[in-house]
Amino acid sequence: MDTENQNKYISVMYKLYTDGQDGKAELIEETAEGDPFIFVSALGMTLDAFEAQIVPLKEGEEFDFTLVPNDAYGDYDEAGKQALPRNVFEINGKLDSRFIFEGAVVPLTSGDGARFNGTIVEIGEEKITVDLNHPLAGKSLNFKGKVVETREATNDEIRDALNQITGCGGGCGGCGGGSCDGCESKGEGCGGCK
Repeated sequence: MDTENQNKYISVMYKLYTDGQDGKAELIEETAEGDPFIFVSALGMTLDAFEAQIVPLKEGEEFDFTLVPNDAYGDYDEAGKQALPRNVFEINGKLDSRFIFEGAVVPLTSGDGARFNGTIVEIGEEKITVDLNHPLAGKSLNFKGKVVETREATNDEIRDALNQITGCGGGCGGCGGGSCDGCESKGEGCGGCK
């Protein structure tokens, strides 16, 4: 079997650093002790460049590598800031301040149904400015950590990972055909998880 193309079950403990404002490394994310980051390779669950660094490593091996913006979340694009009509965020003519505030990350949907997140940067009387750049766009990412486990993934692990990616428990048109049991269990019905 070609080991580079097989799906591997991998768990890692890591700390993620970026360059802070003072030029020193700033810790922005860390796995909790006993709660590693787990993914199945070759399914698009992680950044391609992250996966390329981790997959060849053996269990117990340590890593320390940096991904430049082009290998991570791309360069920061000023055009990614969009002023949207305030009513897009209102329910019954009002903003819910528990969810809509400067700095909040909100789920959005494009005209063609693509889902993505945006960060609210300014709330005006008529417009709300949302930054559609990934929060880590324009930053180099330094990962330091250790491989906890690496082995060939089981069929169940691959299936579970695919369900995690699609957000659907199986069935319905957007998740692989068949019955709608998986989506109905989430109260979505057929097509709800496309």
